[in-house]
Amino acid sequence: MATERVTTRSDGTTTERVVERDGGGTTYVDRGGSGFGSVLIGIAILAAVAVIAFFLLNQNRNDAIRTNAVTSAASTIADSTASAAKDVGDAATTAANNTAGAVNPK
Repeated sequence: MATERVTTRSDGTTTERVVERDGGGTTYVDRGGSGFGSVLIGIAILAAVAVIAFFLLNQNRNDAIRTNAVTSAASTIADSTASAAKDVGDAATTAANNTAGAVNPK
């Protein structure tokens, strides 16, 4: 029967597992990574989500500003139209009063 010896060591960044079997002279070495690549991928994904969120929020704010500008412009036009209509009405009334006085002098 073959004997098997397993040695595992870790230096803080990598883990190495060595399996040695007597009789066949076969040695298996399994080196595990530190997981640093996974951390970098996680940070990159987090940064991408933050950038996308920033642009979406900024776009929403720009839409609100644009909507407020259009609303303000429409309100200004409505106010000036109402003022112009009042001025035209006053002028018509004044003209009618002046005409009525000229036709029927007292």
